[in-house]
Parts: sequence; C-alpha cells; structure tokens
Amino acid sequence: MGIVRSNNVFPIVIYVMCFRALCCKGPPPPRPEYDVVCIGLTGSGKTSLLSRLCSEGTENIVPTTGFSIKAVPFQNAILNVKELGGADNIKKYWSRYYQGSQGVIFVLDSASSEEDLEIARNELHSALQHPQLCTLPFLILANHQDKPAARSLQEV
Repeated sequence: MGIVRSNNVFPIVIYVMCFRALCCKGPPPPRPEYDVVCIGLTGSGKTSLLSRLCSEGTENIVPTTGFSIKAVPFQNAILNVKELGGADNIKKYWSRYYQGSQGVIFVLDSASSEEDLEIARNELHSALQHPQLCTLPFLILANHQDKPAARSLQEV
C-alpha cells in the first residue's frame, strides 16, 4: 500500500472545506442570561408558572419555603429566575434577594379574596418603590384566570 497521489487539487480542497465546516466551528455562541426575581403571595402560582416554562410537570407542587432558582431557557436567552416564597415569615426577607435582578415577575391570584388582593396590592406597591427594583421592568401576571371566581384585569 502506498500513498495515493493526485495531480488534481480540487478533491483535497473539498475535503479540507468539509473538515473545517464539520469540526472547526466550535460551540455555538452563548445565549445572554438575565437574572429575574419572581414574587407573589403563597398560592398565587409562582412555582406552577416556572414549572410550565421549564416543561416540567405541575403535579404535587408544594409552596416554596425560602427560595428556589430555575434557569428558564428561551431560543435567544436564558432567564435565571429566583422564585421567592410568599408566606408572611418569608416576605420580610424578599429584599435580600433583589440585588442583581434585571427584571421582576409579580404573580397574583386573580381569584383570591378581597383581603388577599389588598395584601398583594400592598406587596406590589412596596416592590415598585424599592430602590433596587423601581427602575426594572415588571411583569404582573394575574394568574388563575380559569377559575370561576377570577377577576378581570380591570377588576384586579
């Protein structure tokens, strides 16, 4: 067996181009990542929302105690979402997790009682006025619209 030699350079150029195309591209460029905080009262649906966005099951969801972090992948970006529990003993610590956030998701239960809606309203106003959040984009999600007691966006 010997080395096959060819006077035709064209096939070699094709092989080199194919090799470079297949092997030399490297990994795709990284998607930008954004840090977002997700807040709302207990039972508003924060965990269910994030589970759906991550294509996870929503069965057996329990209220978040403390906080959890989920990376929510999108085609052009990744949202690193810090979900903060909504219980009274946890809400007082929310502001400790605001630093570095680039956006806020506020989830409220549109089918909750008037009293809980008032509490949610107060928490939302507090977050809107917080120095670390007041300049950030807010997404306010009126969840549980499928329930019979759900209020419209105008009512909320």
